[in-house]
Amino acid sequence: FNVNNINLGIIRRPEQSIDLVKTISNIRFTLPNGQVLIDAGMNENGEFVGQSNYTSYIPPVSGGADNRGLIRIEIDSSLLQGSIVEITYRLNTKNTSEADYLDSSYGYYKFGESYYQGRETAKDTDVLTISPTTVVDYMDDTMGNFVGIGIYMIQNTEDNTIEVLSPIKDSPAEKAGILPGDKIVGVDGVKYTGDEMDTAANKIKGEEGTTVKIEIKRGEENLTFDIERAKVITNPVLSEKLENNIGYLQITSFDEGTAEDFKNKFNSLKDQGITSLIIDLRNNGGGIVEEAIEIIDYIVPKGKEILITVDKEQKEEIEKSKDDILIDMPIVVLVNEYSASASEIVAGALKDLNEATLVGKTTYGKGVIQQLLSLSNGAGLKVTVEEYYTPNRTKIDGVGIKPNEEVNLPETVTSPLIVTREQDTQLQKAIEILK
Repeated sequence: FNVNNINLGIIRRPEQSIDLVKTISNIRFTLPNGQVLIDAGMNENGEFVGQSNYTSYIPPVSGGADNRGLIRIEIDSSLLQGSIVEITYRLNTKNTSEADYLDSSYGYYKFGESYYQGRETAKDTDVLTISPTTVVDYMDDTMGNFVGIGIYMIQNTEDNTIEVLSPIKDSPAEKAGILPGDKIVGVDGVKYTGDEMDTAANKIKGEEGTTVKIEIKRGEENLTFDIERAKVITNPVLSEKLENNIGYLQITSFDEGTAEDFKNKFNSLKDQGITSLIIDLRNNGGGIVEEAIEIIDYIVPKGKEILITVDKEQKEEIEKSKDDILIDMPIVVLVNEYSASASEIVAGALKDLNEATLVGKTTYGKGVIQQLLSLSNGAGLKVTVEEYYTPNRTKIDGVGIKPNEEVNLPETVTSPLIVTREQDTQLQKAIEILK
């Protein structure tokens, strides 16, 4: 079924299962006045129901490549503007049985708008449909370069808002004064909720040199920022040699190449004579899990369990360290309430395996792994495929990781991004431990 050249899925008999396929089970077409023109689809017996003057069904061809069935809809084009197509579909990500479908999923397309927006309401509550343009943006983001204002965002599920985890260092957002914990409530005059985070993200991005208006709620304060978009290139690893031969590596995000950059900068510090190391994961919202695992591998002895993942069927997979140790010295890891996802994988593994002391505040608590699945029209589905646990099987999602040493920043610090060395009690504690 296609709408304005956007492929929304295909009709498929329930007993059939093919990898990476959205299988439509029902289509509902509603006019702007609320009149339901079409309510048709496939029942559990594989029969097409809801036939009307506007619909016809082309059954699957016996012996065809994928045995797809098609619904043909004929409607006067004057009825399209403002009408809504709602699709109930199943999503299968494994070439297995009917039981492996994520059933009762839902998406819709509103004519007259330039995007297809989808959401899932079944076993997997973290499936997000992404347009073809957004897929390109998403891949650019993980490569560490894009045009925008430079912020890491997350959906706050408690109040369904878009929350800023942190602005990227030296980005337009940081220079404008956007802070961790800010809630983005509007973009260019349009209000957005947490469910609409990816749509809001697309609106924030745009042509280099253009301006976007961001509406922020900060506590009880309502603020507006006019920010000029620019090319943002992340520098995920920052390094410095501190007093007493202590090395300092700050990881701001886990983008492609972060682990290699981390290794190179550690080796440079080692050549300068460091004897201990601080890894700063504060305000790091996560990124590519494989990059985080590779960094753990530099620190943990070969053959140790470093990550446990559990899928929706409660099947466990255990990731073990594969290489010999690169970093063999005392380590302190700095974390705070904006350390999330891949950051928590690193912090949790090093804490459980007694390879590092954690200092700071309890982490954010995002313990799920997402995968980008490609659809035939270039769009994608960002699907939560697994929940992860630390080597001691400690739950992270919704809980976070507690540090060994809880240290608050002084009350005079208004933002975790604007902290002088004199104010940074967490860094001072890390230095004290390593001394």
